[in-house]
Amino acid sequence: MEEYQPHHEDIGFNADEAYDIVKECVDAILSGMDYNQNRVNQWTAAIVEQSLTHLVKLGKMYKYIVTYAVMQKSGSGLHIDSSCFWDTTSDGTCTIR
Repeated sequence: MEEYQPHHEDIGFNADEAYDIVKECVDAILSGMDYNQNRVNQWTAAIVEQSLTHLVKLGKMYKYIVTYAVMQKSGSGLHIDSSCFWDTTSDGTCTIR
């Protein structure tokens, strides 16, 4: 019996594909919007939910983690750092500003 071998493109995480999907979700929700503290929770929930929904529709056997932060453009800085331990041949990350 032969063992299933996924296609080469299915082996690793495609950061460009994930970027396009999540960027589209962000743009659809925030395009033309001004910062509104009262709507941040709503925007965050919608972006995370839509991003995960579209990523799962790719049908790939991945675990997706979406982290989202909203900040008013006011000249103040924001620094976010993370650390991960993973298999660099199949796992990955993408960042959208």
